[in-house]
Amino acid sequence: MTATIIDGKAFAAGLRARVGEAAAAITAAGGRKPGLAVVLVGEDPASAVYVRSKGKATIAAGMESVEHRLPADAAQADLIALVERLNADPAIDGILVQLPLPKGLDERAVIEAIDPAKDVDGFHPVNAGRLATGLGDGFVPCTPLGCLMLLRDRLGDLRGKEAVVIGRSNIVGKPMAQLLLGDSATVTIVHSRTADVPAHVRRADIVVAAVGIPGFVKADW
Repeated sequence: MTATIIDGKAFAAGLRARVGEAAAAITAAGGRKPGLAVVLVGEDPASAVYVRSKGKATIAAGMESVEHRLPADAAQADLIALVERLNADPAIDGILVQLPLPKGLDERAVIEAIDPAKDVDGFHPVNAGRLATGLGDGFVPCTPLGCLMLLRDRLGDLRGKEAVVIGRSNIVGKPMAQLLLGDSATVTIVHSRTADVPAHVRRADIVVAAVGIPGFVKADW
């Protein structure tokens, strides 16, 4: 089989254009731009770059971008209080707390403090539960949703296809499997304790590597 590179940048450009059109319609109907608040704790370089890119993308799509920065030694109570203020702010439609948080902060407690209706990362247990039970009206983590969009664009109908997801994280692996199930694919999750991972991969129509290890999937698989 000959490999074909998916042009993710071109697909993303089209998606951003559609998001921009939707944001303009919301602004026209409601009299204000949709607002996204991003919270960055500490000075992690990779997180800072990611937050800047999110801000640029938000503004380019015609939305308001609000950034809150806290020092790495910020108290848990101060971070939770900021999240609660954003929950109550009618100008903020989405809240994103950049992960990972510095040591000493309870990520789970922070995620659970976010209003599920503003949890754009889709990490809150309510949104995770909606995805798992097929309700389809909650936020979904962006990486697996992006993968699903690319798969639909390239393959069309995913019903009945054998899909293997490598990795079982709450951020990518598990939601990726749930999304594929929602499209009626037959899904297997493999992980560090799975026997004979190559055999699972070889029989698959779709393989999503969600382990974050470059080159993990070998060509002869």
